[in-house]
Formats: sequence, C-alpha cells, structure tokens
Amino acid sequence: MKLRSEARDKRGAFTLIELLAVLALLGLLAGLVATGVAQAVERARSDRAEAELAVLAAALEEYRRAFGDYPRTDSGAGLLAALLGKKDPGMAPIEARPLLDISRFTVVGGEGDSRLLDPWGLPYAYAYRVPDSGWVNPLYVLCSRGPDGAMAPGLVAGGFPERRAGENADNRYAEP
Repeated sequence: MKLRSEARDKRGAFTLIELLAVLALLGLLAGLVATGVAQAVERARSDRAEAELAVLAAALEEYRRAFGDYPRTDSGAGLLAALLGKKDPGMAPIEARPLLDISRFTVVGGEGDSRLLDPWGLPYAYAYRVPDSGWVNPLYVLCSRGPDGAMAPGLVAGGFPERRAGENADNRYAEP
C-alpha cells in the first residue's frame, strides 16, 4: 500500500525552473505587445496630426479665397478666430460664416483665447506675415510640434521654417 504523499509526488508537477521559464517567456511576450501597441498609438497620432493639418490647410485656402489673404498673425487663437469667421486677415472683428467645423478637433481655452490642439496636446503653431519679421514667404507656416513637443524658436529669416533643426525634426507641417 502506497502512502498518499508518494502518490502526490509521482503525479507530476512543475519545477521552479519551469515556472520561471514560463514567466520569463510571458514577460517577453508582454513587452513585445506593449512596444507594438505604443508604436501603433504613436503612428495613429501622427496620422491624425497630418489629417488635421490638411483640413486646416484647406480651410485656410478657402479663407484666402473669401478674404483675399491669409490671417496675418502668429497666434493660434487668432487663427481659430479667423477660421470661425470672427476675424478678417488684419485681425479686425467681423461676422462671417465659419470655414472650419471644430467638432472633430480638440479645442482648449476660453472665449477669444481658444486654440486647436494637436494629438500630443499642444497648440498647432501658425504664422503668416508676422509684423517686423522681414516676412517674404508668400505662404503661411502651419505645423504640429510633433511627439517631442519641441520647436526651434522662431522662424528663419523671411518666414520659412527650419525643418532640419533638431527641435523641428519630428514636426508635422501643413503643405499650403
């Protein structure tokens, strides 16, 4: 007659090394999945920024056709007010039809200080014919600061962005 403890020992159980190996494999797989998910989320943010910039560029072109020029400002609030039909190109108050449906954008700020946010939670940067800047660029500059949130200070002479600057390397730009 066998003792109960002998029967239990022969049934077969996992050793500590086998359990550790399985846990290590599960940890490795979890790390790979987490990395893949993080990359997919970042790619989705980038795609969203590019799509929103395209919508903003189209609204700016419609604005130029309606008013003869782009909004002359370097303020995100001024840009949004212009596209909502509240400011003329010189930033004087007007009442016109909105050229942008903001329901698909993230907007922050109060009345008169609202700005559109990019997918990383930062305001889109916009500039056109900034006074006292020597602006000669016939177009505007509209961009997202990208994943790192950094942007080289100012624009190079004439109103052209320095896209290769370290802080600007990951920025997303609208193509006017």
